[in-house]
Amino acid sequence: MRNISVYCLLLLSVVFTGCSKKIVTTNTPLSKIYSWTQFSMGADLSYATQMLDKGVVYKDAGVTKDIFTIFKDHGCNTVRLKLWHTPKAYTSTWGGNDQEYNDLPKVEMLIKKAKDLGMAVNLDLHYSDTWADPQRQEIPAAWKGLTLDVMKDSVYQYTMNVLNELKKKNLVPEMIQVGNETNIGVLWPVGQVVNNDYSSFAKFLNAGIKAVRDFSVTSTVKPKIILHVAQLQHAVSWTKGITEAGVTDFDIIGLSHYADWSTMNTMPEITALVSKLRTTYNKKVMLVEIGYWFDAKEANGYVIKQTPVDGYPFTIEGQYKYLKDVTQAVINGGGSGVQYWAPDYMGTGGEMTVRSLVDANGNVLPGINFMNFPYKF
Repeated sequence: MRNISVYCLLLLSVVFTGCSKKIVTTNTPLSKIYSWTQFSMGADLSYATQMLDKGVVYKDAGVTKDIFTIFKDHGCNTVRLKLWHTPKAYTSTWGGNDQEYNDLPKVEMLIKKAKDLGMAVNLDLHYSDTWADPQRQEIPAAWKGLTLDVMKDSVYQYTMNVLNELKKKNLVPEMIQVGNETNIGVLWPVGQVVNNDYSSFAKFLNAGIKAVRDFSVTSTVKPKIILHVAQLQHAVSWTKGITEAGVTDFDIIGLSHYADWSTMNTMPEITALVSKLRTTYNKKVMLVEIGYWFDAKEANGYVIKQTPVDGYPFTIEGQYKYLKDVTQAVINGGGSGVQYWAPDYMGTGGEMTVRSLVDANGNVLPGINFMNFPYKF
């Protein structure tokens, strides 16, 4: 009798131990979906229409799907989109065909796709007919030759007009960038920062900001205003420059962070900078652009010239780990979002094809799951 009881106890122990392991495994949070107001898990899908026209097909676990649906399924809660003033007025000097895809009608279609899926939108106003970044901020053809004061009014009216057009179609963005990577100002040379003089630049920023605030008075959706600087090492001096020049009525400091151009690449450095900006200026802080490579060589043999960050090789696993760690570093600093740039890009070659979150055959990579990882807040 005693031997049978011992046997039964041992058997029950094994059964319950097994059940206990199953329960732990089942209840372990493998993923988490966030609201954009808690933390913006974003993707800049400005290339979506262009990729569709090229016949690109995306697959998630072998199943062909729309790219917006794929990102939504993996935790994306924010879609970032760029808008150029009058793209057809600009003649590309490098042979690209990006111009036709960044006017308001085409951007409206992408905003609608995002909103239909319940995702927020960050609309990035470039105030140019083409790319605007730290290397160039070209005045739109329609504004060339205008004085500073007249151009300032044009910034206000253009920003207001865009928002009013979107309002008619229930497409008002939840966030709006007044400028893109504006390290040295906007609308060069009129609004360029020269000898650390931010005064002209500040007038243009305040014009765009005022338009958003005035629009918001009669809008149900009141866009949060993002001001945008590229690379973490420039963030402190740039934010000091604009605020001392009188630009204070904004909501979010937006940062671009690319490891190859950054001098602040450790996770503690990222956390410390985000915390410093947030506490010094009492603004939310987001990485509105980030990217990292999943391979050191793209499909056509182009070798990536950049050096990986220590601990994060240019591999599929390295990309995923990097994005998770950067996101946790931003959260640790009190930041409010991370938005990946061009994660759907599939081109004919070059580094962008291996800085995407899809491989050369359109298969979604594990890196996309940085958006649904269960982070510690």
